[in-house]
Amino acid sequence: MTNLSLRLGVILLVMVLVVLFGGIWAMIQVAADRLMNAHALATARDWAQFVGANVADLEQIAAGEQPSAASMRFLQTARKSEAVYRYIIFNRDGYSQLVSSRDRIVLVDLSERSAEAGRAATTGQVVVAMNTTSSPDRPGYFAEAFIPAVVRGETVAVVGAYVDETDVRNHLQYGVLASVPVLCALVGFAFGVPTIAWYRRTKEKQHADRRIRYLAHHDELTGLANRAHLIERLDDALALLPSTGAQLALHFIDLDRFKQVNDWFGHDGGDFLLRTVAQRLREVVRAEDTIARLGGDEFVVVQTELRSKQQAEAFAERLMSALIPPIWYKQQEITVGFTIGIARTPSDGVTRDQLLKSADLALYNGKTEGRNCIRFFSPEMDEAFKQRLELESVIRDASANERFVLYYQPVFEIRDGRLVGFEALLRLPRPDGSMMPPATFIPMIEEMRLIDKVGIWALREACRAAMTWPRSLTVAVNLSSSQFEMKSISHMVETVLTETGLEPHRLELEITESLLLRNNDHTTEELGKLKEMGVAIVMDDFGTGYSSLSYLWQFPFDKIKIDRSFMQGYEDSAGDVETVVRAIIALGRELHKRVTVEGVETAKQVDFLYDANADQVQGFFFGRPAPATDVASIIQEHLAV
Repeated sequence: MTNLSLRLGVILLVMVLVVLFGGIWAMIQVAADRLMNAHALATARDWAQFVGANVADLEQIAAGEQPSAASMRFLQTARKSEAVYRYIIFNRDGYSQLVSSRDRIVLVDLSERSAEAGRAATTGQVVVAMNTTSSPDRPGYFAEAFIPAVVRGETVAVVGAYVDETDVRNHLQYGVLASVPVLCALVGFAFGVPTIAWYRRTKEKQHADRRIRYLAHHDELTGLANRAHLIERLDDALALLPSTGAQLALHFIDLDRFKQVNDWFGHDGGDFLLRTVAQRLREVVRAEDTIARLGGDEFVVVQTELRSKQQAEAFAERLMSALIPPIWYKQQEITVGFTIGIARTPSDGVTRDQLLKSADLALYNGKTEGRNCIRFFSPEMDEAFKQRLELESVIRDASANERFVLYYQPVFEIRDGRLVGFEALLRLPRPDGSMMPPATFIPMIEEMRLIDKVGIWALREACRAAMTWPRSLTVAVNLSSSQFEMKSISHMVETVLTETGLEPHRLELEITESLLLRNNDHTTEELGKLKEMGVAIVMDDFGTGYSSLSYLWQFPFDKIKIDRSFMQGYEDSAGDVETVVRAIIALGRELHKRVTVEGVETAKQVDFLYDANADQVQGFFFGRPAPATDVASIIQEHLAV
């Protein structure tokens, strides 16, 4: 449509220029004709007056008499003029009486009447006519001027002067022809420059319009369909299903650990990864299917002409096989996983919104159950998602209105049973007053990026509570690895200690091995600053995950906490747990680090740990986590002993 408009515009412009040049040429011709008429009239009048002044017997000649000798000599001299090549003397009725040409001067035997001469005699006005001829005895272009000769106020004759205007006309035409190129150049420049600018602007606008239309339907980075185009294609495909009897599958693809790729390789590496994924999808998807990028690291493939669940599963496996080969960027391998969630018609939805939601839920289920897998939607996922939304709502409300609470579990020296402090444990009350398990809501807090806000609140509340205890007791607070993404967690801790007045040596900060896996300069620097304050650093849950002995000397730990899972498996391990726990305690003692064992629940476990020379213990055998209101009685009970 735009190209047609451009062609029509160019045609219209050409037509305007043609009309313009034609008009200019016509005006020049009219002006030239007027100039020649004026020139002919002036020349003829001058010569007619000259003849009238020098031919004394003009009235007699007009009456048919022979000119006098003097008049004849004059006429013979005048006929040699180059400007006027012929004279005719007419009587008052317009009949010719004498003709003087360049060849001869003769009286007319057979008189001819000239209408123009008669009109000039009757009106007393000069009559001029322009003529062209191809006759060999006449110029190519000449003017006839009929001038009345007036004597004593009465017209006695009419002198017809025939003026050769050929040279004048040629000079004018040459001048016009010489000026036309210049004029055309000026007009062309006047119109050409704006025309070229208009044409270029039009082409730029066309390009911009095409770009806008493209971006309205495509993702700029990968060239795949965007969300708007996906919805259009999905609606069209759904509309065809009743007539074909086929099904449709929507494959929702998400990259696992994409954020880490951006962190490690920068956004250029992340963009390269996304473009590579898009290209690999193109290579395995049929032309009738649709690939779209919804944004970030999320892709969608619409599989049409589906007949069975097995066909959808085989297609998803083909997608996964195309995606999992290594991707190299600047001679470095990018390691990512892929999770695919699948929704089908009609079981999982019959509208685009239902299918997108179902596929998204299947994807979420796959990511929560281990990632790098393929999951089909099931109704149970919808119920789990509703519960998740409810939990998110509760967490947001608790964060905004400080509805979280801290419970405190006592920690004891195993040798003398002395109370040495408490570990602050975050709890979230349910609407019915019961407490939600930490494993349920703490990962959600991190996922919702509320851990910084909740973590600062918990640290401040724990320090305030500890200020009401005897100065011999410590308080332990867990720090999430996500909190170390803050600019300066050491500054936050220092601020809280200043606000509450708690002495730094009474605060223990527990971190997990997931933080140490990063092993970056920022983490090391922050741990060093905390140590300089006098705060104790504790490795929590030692023995799980990616435990490495190198952590014990690379980081400034004051204490190691053996994970509760060892005590839970103590009874059934046939001595294996006992061996591992003894080894950890011995290692800690050699490194001058105190060792605390969590999850102690039986007297048998206490006896074993006493014999193994553990330093501290905590668990249900010594006391369950209790609200802040009960801590005072616990302290009074144990310190009074």
